[in-house]
Order: sequence, then structure tokens, then C-alpha cells
Amino acid sequence: MSQLNALIIDDNANNILVLQQLLTIEGVDSAKLPTANNLLVQLDMLPRIDIVFLDLELPGVNGYEAIEILHAHAATASAKIVAYSVHISELHNVMELGFDGFIGKPLNSESFSDQLWRILNGEKVWYSS
Repeated sequence: MSQLNALIIDDNANNILVLQQLLTIEGVDSAKLPTANNLLVQLDMLPRIDIVFLDLELPGVNGYEAIEILHAHAATASAKIVAYSVHISELHNVMELGFDGFIGKPLNSESFSDQLWRILNGEKVWYSS
């Protein structure tokens, strides 16, 4: 199996750090972006991405706008895209807009591994905590 690659798009450095640590434990490489602004340019510099953790509330281009860009770009067209947010109230919108899952912040380190692999295996996963 080839190396799995994740992309984290979040403007909170602490959230990125925690998520990167959990992904490393699972053997998944990760890249991070603090904003979805200039997303097309950033994606051109990345390898093929298997999963994207996308904060919904970002400065400039928000997560709802970013998902359209991610679906259209070759590096992320087949990636699983997970809404990664404190805004549990957005769960219904996320489901309707084609996300592959929702994982609420703060992350639950005990359930993260199961959530990650279920999403990567094609299951829609909706966790608010």
C-alpha cells in the first residue's frame, strides 16, 4: 500500500498540531494550510491527497467554498473531505454539500483512529464529539 497523505486546512495552529500528531500515529503523512485562500496554487505544490480535514470557518475562503475547489482539483478530486469544526449545528449542511464526514472539535483521540479508517474505507462518518 502506498503512503497515505492528508491535508489539514485550519487557521488554528493548536488544532493542526493535535491532528498532525494523531495522523502520524496512524502512519499518515500530512500537509497543512492555515487558509484556503490561493488554494489552487497551494494544491499544485502537493502530492496526491487521500483525505482533507477542512475547517468550515476560515478567514477569506471558507470551508463551503473550499470544498468546491478541492473536488475540482486533480490532487484532491478523489480525496475524502471531512468537515472539521466546532460548529456542530452545521452537520446537516455538511451532509447535504457532499462532505464525506464530520468530526467535531476538540478531537477525541480515543475514537479518531476508528473514524479515520472508516472514512478512508468509504464510510460516511458523522461525529459531533
